[in-house]
Amino acid sequence: MQENQAPFAGRILKRGSRGLDVRELQSRLKFVGFYTGKIDGVFGTRTYRAVRLFQYEFGLRIDGVAGFQTQQKLKAASRNYNPYGGGGGPQNQPVQSSKGFSAADLRLLAQAVHAEARGEPYIGQVAVAGVILNRIDSELFPDTISGIIFQPLAFEAVADGQIWLEPNESARKAVRDAINGWDPSGGATYYFNPVTATSKWIWSRPQIKKIGKHIFCN
Repeated sequence: MQENQAPFAGRILKRGSRGLDVRELQSRLKFVGFYTGKIDGVFGTRTYRAVRLFQYEFGLRIDGVAGFQTQQKLKAASRNYNPYGGGGGPQNQPVQSSKGFSAADLRLLAQAVHAEARGEPYIGQVAVAGVILNRIDSELFPDTISGIIFQPLAFEAVADGQIWLEPNESARKAVRDAINGWDPSGGATYYFNPVTATSKWIWSRPQIKKIGKHIFCN
């Protein structure tokens, strides 16, 4: 019976669970950048760790069990998820660019720019996109847009949920300019707001420049 469970049919999913609902759990976790394993419908160690990381980032009880609250939060976070892969949604269509990013990559990047830098001057929005792209080229960070944005504690907008706000045209344009090679950050891999930053570590980083409210550094 477990193998034929409908996706997210109200079952509590935990280690040892199997079925289509586990496949959906894995697929949605992968869509938002938390799961890197095989989509096999088997709730194993990788799935458990991905659920815990998702729960941590979204302020849920961290127990590695995908109960009702975790499933509902994941469905909201992955609302653009398309279970049929290549059909039916713009997020699955490839976008031609110098680095070969998909439409889903570019949308997530625009969401990050909007969440982190709306209200900043346009050049500052492009600089934030540039920082994320610079991290892809660094061995110190994950090598995908989703991996960077959802890296634990990397972006406040992920922790407070603002990453899921609809990006505006300014954010989307900033992403296009950054993809096309404009990097106002000067090659930075970090930025912070000096008014709110309390980390001694971030203040110790070599500073490159200040744009709007953000200091960009390495």
